[in-house]
Amino acid sequence: MNTLGKKIRSLRHQKGWSQQDVAKRLEISIPAFSKMETGVTDLNLSRLNQISRLFNLTVVQLLADSDLDEIKDYAKEVNEKKQRLLQREEEIINLQKKVINLYEQLYKK
Repeated sequence: MNTLGKKIRSLRHQKGWSQQDVAKRLEISIPAFSKMETGVTDLNLSRLNQISRLFNLTVVQLLADSDLDEIKDYAKEVNEKKQRLLQREEEIINLQKKVINLYEQLYKK
């Protein structure tokens, strides 16, 4: 079993899904999915994308050699930083509005 196949198997087990469950979600046969999981079949980009979406990951996260917990921690950290960035952008917009108002008040006189 290759690394990607092991990761897919681990993800499947984390969800409590059987090979049949995943095969059905991917709209493929159970033997076809089993071959993916065991590394007998190489996966194309379209299938990688489909599998990553099924497990709420990016293709990069799916292909990464990192442990799944590391990937989830990293994704959580990225999302937290995105939220802080959005808050900062909102603060900047509010400050820009204040500057515009002050400028308009200054030059209306």
